[in-house]
Amino acid sequence: MKVIVCGAGLVGTSIVRHLVAEDNDVTVIDSSADLIRKIGDSMDVKAMEGFASHPDVLERAGAGDADMIVAVTYSDEVNMVACQVAHSLFEVPSKIARVRHQSYLNPIWADLFSRDHMPIDVIISPEIEVGRAISRRLHVPGAFDTIPLADGVVQLLGVRCADDCPLLNTPLRQLTELFPDLHMTIVGIIRGGKGFVPSSADHMLAGDEVYFVCESVQVPRVMAAFGHEEPEARRIVILGGGNIGCYLAHEIEEHRPGVSARIIEFNKDRAHVAAQGLSRTVVLNGDALDPEILEEANVGAAEAVIAVTNDDEVNILASLLAKRYGAKKAMTLINNPTYSPLITTLGIDVVVSPRAITVSTILQHIRRGRIRAAHAVHEDFGEIMEAEALETSSLVGTPIRDAGLPDGVLIGAIIRDGQVITPTGDTVIKAHDRVIIFAETEAVKKVERIFAVSLEFF
Repeated sequence: MKVIVCGAGLVGTSIVRHLVAEDNDVTVIDSSADLIRKIGDSMDVKAMEGFASHPDVLERAGAGDADMIVAVTYSDEVNMVACQVAHSLFEVPSKIARVRHQSYLNPIWADLFSRDHMPIDVIISPEIEVGRAISRRLHVPGAFDTIPLADGVVQLLGVRCADDCPLLNTPLRQLTELFPDLHMTIVGIIRGGKGFVPSSADHMLAGDEVYFVCESVQVPRVMAAFGHEEPEARRIVILGGGNIGCYLAHEIEEHRPGVSARIIEFNKDRAHVAAQGLSRTVVLNGDALDPEILEEANVGAAEAVIAVTNDDEVNILASLLAKRYGAKKAMTLINNPTYSPLITTLGIDVVVSPRAITVSTILQHIRRGRIRAAHAVHEDFGEIMEAEALETSSLVGTPIRDAGLPDGVLIGAIIRDGQVITPTGDTVIKAHDRVIIFAETEAVKKVERIFAVSLEFF
């Protein structure tokens, strides 16, 4: 596949890394000579300096025979115009744009992005995607990541193993004997910053970050098995009243009537706008690092503090202060990936990465074949994918142990006629099953081929 990526920032670089790992033909455009030099030196791509919205730049980038354009520059307007030019002049089939300003995303202007006006196939709003991700994690206390799959029938959850986790040092093959009626499959373990797909002989250690797939109705029981039985937060303090903070507050007001939320926002005008747009959320104008403001927000009684300001350092320090004053849990937005390995050792419970969430959202629309959904897991460790098995797939009609799955690939669940099947080596996948599969980054392309539509099918 030939892809043009507009923007060589953190998000653009992550997308390019995924595409290059799968042997795609990638061209990157950015107006920054430094970013272009950096990405050109570190990856096998064609790197071009220029404005992504200019027709001559897109022409030199090969837009005439490109399969897709992904526009993720820092400017909404450049992203939108790049997609418009790619469509009108070069007939690029698939166009994805990151659009951050909420005015463009107001439902009353939805017709703006129709095929007759500004034909963008997929609009990605990082603020909304981050807000949704945080909201999901609030529903499952104890999990640092949660991704719904197969229309919500199953979920991928990420849990950190504490010293008192009941499942420590137990070979994974024994989990089925201990919990025979739990539909759960451990698909990945992060240990010492390195991820691996476990075998049945592996076991979990204290400090491991464990990713598993389970049936949604069994999430509370599975979390209890890992030693997490925390109740959902009822008192929440949000640090930052921007797009993400206000989105979360709206979600709480509309869908969680038993939950009370307070917002602390440093900018007076923004605090005023937030207060006007919310009905039962208390908005305080002040510094999230000011002990008096934290006390006024009653942060000591908060069951969750969510730090989503535009400043990583403020988010980190304010989260630590809030926990010191008695807050039970801290969820912290971090843009700079170099901070992430340090955060959990400081005592912050959940790290929220806008870059990782945005990349994960874009990946869903890049995957080919019968891949219905794809989500990046733990930076560049791998992807959890949802795919439909066709008659021509090599997986169909053969026990999984004999199917020749590539290294670094594990099937987490099978959904057949609405029922969840926990796979074993003897399980046989049938045509039209929905398969939840985890693949390390190096194996993603092989998984795509397994689920591709073969010519013989027609």
